[in-house]
Amino acid sequence: MCFTSSESSSKMNGRSIRINRVPATIFAILLTIVLVYFLNFHQEERPAIYGKLRSDNPNRVNLRKMLIAAIQASQRGGLEVLDVARSRQLKERSKGQTDEGVNDPFTDADGRSHCVMKQGLQRIFPRVRIFSEEDKEHCKESHSYDLDPTVLHETAQVPDVSVNAQDVTVWVDPLDATKEFTEELYEYVTTMVCVAVAGRPVIGVIHSPFNGQTAWAWVGNSMSEYLAGLHPPHGQENELPIITVSRSHTAGAKDLARGIFGEQVNLLTAAGAGYKVLQVVANNATAYLHTSKIKKWDICAGDAILHALGGTMTTLSDQLIRYGPDESPVNTEGLLATLEKHDKYMDQLAKYRTAHNGQLT
Repeated sequence: MCFTSSESSSKMNGRSIRINRVPATIFAILLTIVLVYFLNFHQEERPAIYGKLRSDNPNRVNLRKMLIAAIQASQRGGLEVLDVARSRQLKERSKGQTDEGVNDPFTDADGRSHCVMKQGLQRIFPRVRIFSEEDKEHCKESHSYDLDPTVLHETAQVPDVSVNAQDVTVWVDPLDATKEFTEELYEYVTTMVCVAVAGRPVIGVIHSPFNGQTAWAWVGNSMSEYLAGLHPPHGQENELPIITVSRSHTAGAKDLARGIFGEQVNLLTAAGAGYKVLQVVANNATAYLHTSKIKKWDICAGDAILHALGGTMTTLSDQLIRYGPDESPVNTEGLLATLEKHDKYMDQLAKYRTAHNGQLT
């Protein structure tokens, strides 16, 4: 018996059974395609179960990547600040005066740091709202960088967590303490990035360009080794609180601090909101007090870092500060920032307010 190339046969009970190979081959191919699709489909769905992320959804933001980008942005902005300082070509001009009548300067370092920080972040996270102190500044060049996970230390606990992009707001301060920068009081100068989710700060980065140290924290997850080393495990108990206030507009804060804590209260005058928060973290101050309005890019990173360490930052009305995209960029109600005894200090402030007919100044 002869067979064609597409057929085979066998005998059973004297009968010949013919099997056509073409349909069988097609069936096997289709079955393989179905199995591959099924396996790949479930492999893509597994991240939702195992905590890993799909990277193809533009409406989601990976907070681990956001942390890495925030650290890099702060450090790269810091390099621009250093470069301008070394060149001594500040190109200083005035943006006007603050409410306290103090000159509000702008330098080439502010502009260059802003462009590097904001454009770098915006390229990686195009659907995230990013607010910078220098948003009015026009950036001529397009700045970008690739994510570098080595900015995290090896023991950092930074899981892959995704959130909706519309819930994320980023606050950028390209150069905190510009006035002091022009005076070469470099210890006060920082570059800062804060990531808020649903209005609450969850990632804070404070980079000090002139000592090269970066304090960062992700609430509930991890913090930089520098920040962990800066914060003493057991803070010293001070007989009288040490209150850090701004050197640029100290009169109201000093008077309020003395009214609340007594004439013998210790006052630490300093510049830069980021620097003052780090003084609280290091237990060089027990509280940071600010009595006038302040921009949210100045305080958001410090708020996140304090929260990560178990501390608190509120308005002087004891309200948490919101950092959502629809919130005002200005906090008009002052602030009190502490690591401990926040409720006690707020009670003392409330008593002072009552004794002064609800007024704080």
